[in-house]
Amino acid sequence: MQLRIVHTTGYEYDGKAVTSYNEARLTPQTSPEQIVAHTRLDITPTPWTHTYRDYWGAQVTSFEVLDPHDALTVQAQATVHTNRSPLPPPTLAWEDLAAPDVADVHTEFLMLPDLVAPPADLVARLDTIRAESATPGDAATAVCALVHAEVEYIRGATEVTSRAAEAWEQRGGVCQDMAHLAIGGLRHLGIPARYVSGYLHPSAEPEVGVTVAGESHAWIEWWDAGWHAFDLTNAQPISDRHVVIAAGRDYGDVRPLSGIFAGARTSRMFVQVEVTRLA
Repeated sequence: MQLRIVHTTGYEYDGKAVTSYNEARLTPQTSPEQIVAHTRLDITPTPWTHTYRDYWGAQVTSFEVLDPHDALTVQAQATVHTNRSPLPPPTLAWEDLAAPDVADVHTEFLMLPDLVAPPADLVARLDTIRAESATPGDAATAVCALVHAEVEYIRGATEVTSRAAEAWEQRGGVCQDMAHLAIGGLRHLGIPARYVSGYLHPSAEPEVGVTVAGESHAWIEWWDAGWHAFDLTNAQPISDRHVVIAAGRDYGDVRPLSGIFAGARTSRMFVQVEVTRLA
């Protein structure tokens, strides 16, 4: 599938912002299953920019706007070819997770900070899953099913800084919360797991040439002799409709835009994502 994505973020200030320092993670990754044919990042006002790869492998554009400005617009455009093959079935046994090539190599994806740590009542259910699962692969599937079944997708139910435990307590959240809950659950069981950011064409059967409204999306990957991706929100493995931007320990590692500015307060912010299937 060939997809074109246009992601626009705008800020309007109540007065003049005099300096602005930012990082953008908005460029899709090229991999055997996803080839980036074209990418472009336009920023207004024109800033000083620098591009690099971060620790997790994502392309980052850092930029500075040092002239007074009352608005800032960042638009990322990309054309991406996706061709995802089904992954082989999981092969690791529980004892394999303790081996150095798993536990040591993926130690950063086994940590349980407060952002993703499961609450006590969820831990009890996770321990039941562990006792009933013959393999880590079986447990990972059960954890994903549990989160999808128990947490309803509700826009505005949480904040971008909300902990997974808060979403679990109210049984509501967005894709970020579901991803954090599953990551925490998997790591509690000793299964390395990471957070993935990107886009999803919202139509199950996208029509060529039709532009639709999309949004940033998030899902997870868990390790079983290879990364196995799963979309918690839609209860399915990722497909050719998914486009990967970045992966990290949690949302904090993959934020599309982050930064600081001095001067006036932000009076309005908007985000618009358009997705078009080209072929």
